[in-house]
Amino acid sequence: MKRQVGGWSERYRNARTDDAPDFEIVMAWLQEKMPGESGKVSIIHNDYRFDNVVLDPHEPLKIIGVLDWEMATIGDPLMDLGGALAYWVDRDDPPNMQAIRMVPTNLEGMMTRKELTGRYAEKMGIPVAHIDFYYCFGLFRLAVIAQQIYYRFYHGQTKDERFKLMIFAVHVLEEAARKVIAHSDL
Repeated sequence: MKRQVGGWSERYRNARTDDAPDFEIVMAWLQEKMPGESGKVSIIHNDYRFDNVVLDPHEPLKIIGVLDWEMATIGDPLMDLGGALAYWVDRDDPPNMQAIRMVPTNLEGMMTRKELTGRYAEKMGIPVAHIDFYYCFGLFRLAVIAQQIYYRFYHGQTKDERFKLMIFAVHVLEEAARKVIAHSDL
């Protein structure tokens, strides 16, 4: 975890533009609230989300493949859960979160982040007492990725107009991370 928090913090600082939030409060909180080693170590995908899985066309609840492994590493499996939660937009999340939603996790019948966390804890036999830390880290990591993409657009390294909007996502994710911090018991 220490390597992950330090590495992503450094990447954010290196990609920060004048119009981006500084994230210093979030990075300091992540450094301060980092849970101790859980004793659970696994391969973590680091970008586990709906659009990185392949479903069986005959059994759509069965995953038959996982794509996009270039960020995989060894670490705490709850880091993957936190990353997945960052992509998970509940149906009652505010409009700015809905605007950056990439997958249909807001649809009726989908589990909420809380339900997903509970199911994960049950299936994995892992306590999730520090889930606020992992979710906040997931939001921050996602903001770093968006900021790195935006940085390339901002500096003229790419002309793809879609990347101009990434700064909006960075601000939304910073607001969401600060909200997690404000409501956390950690």
